Amino acid sequence: MNELQTEIAELKEFIIDLKADRAATKEKEKREAWTKYVSLSIVIIAVIAAIAAQWGGKYSSRVLTQLNDATFNQTLASDQWAFYQAKSIKLKAYEIARDELAHAANAADSATAKLIGTYEEQIASYKKEQKDIEAKAHDLEAKRDAARQSAGGASGKGGRMGLAISFFSVAVALASICLVTKKKPLWFAALILAGIAISEMVLAWTA
Repeated sequence: MNELQTEIAELKEFIIDLKADRAATKEKEKREAWTKYVSLSIVIIAVIAAIAAQWGGKYSSRVLTQLNDATFNQTLASDQWAFYQAKSIKLKAYEIARDELAHAANAADSATAKLIGTYEEQIASYKKEQKDIEAKAHDLEAKRDAARQSAGGASGKGGRMGLAISFFSVAVALASICLVTKKKPLWFAALILAGIAISEMVLAWTA
């Protein structure tokens, strides 16, 4: 009988200890319930960071494309100016030939007058071509400048996205440490950094 009572007493103590452990576990879970939100915030920050990285890559590609376009248009513009100079040399040669012919020979001579007229037509043609070439060269230079400006804008946006990615990375690291150490201030710091990173993303998109 005594043994039965002893066993019952031990069983009661075991049940009391078990209830105490369960209560302590529930209390601990209740106290650390906020860590679930930390885990969720890490996932959200990581997803937004991935989006930022994708946009940063797009801006980098855009910079390279625009710089290539600027270089291409600069090359074409240089070719046009070289063509313009060639026309200038030919134009000057015809002007000199016309002036020399007019001074050296009798302008009243029909053959001389005809040749001078041919030179005049050629000179007028070269001048017109020069204007067309000059306009085309200026147009290409305008495209070059626009491409360079676009590249500069994309570079600035890419820089902002890069800064955002850095903030996101630090935020994820702080939140991860917070899960291990159970220190809430680290989570708050991570959220602040994530907020700064998001603002940088918005500024990059709207700039």
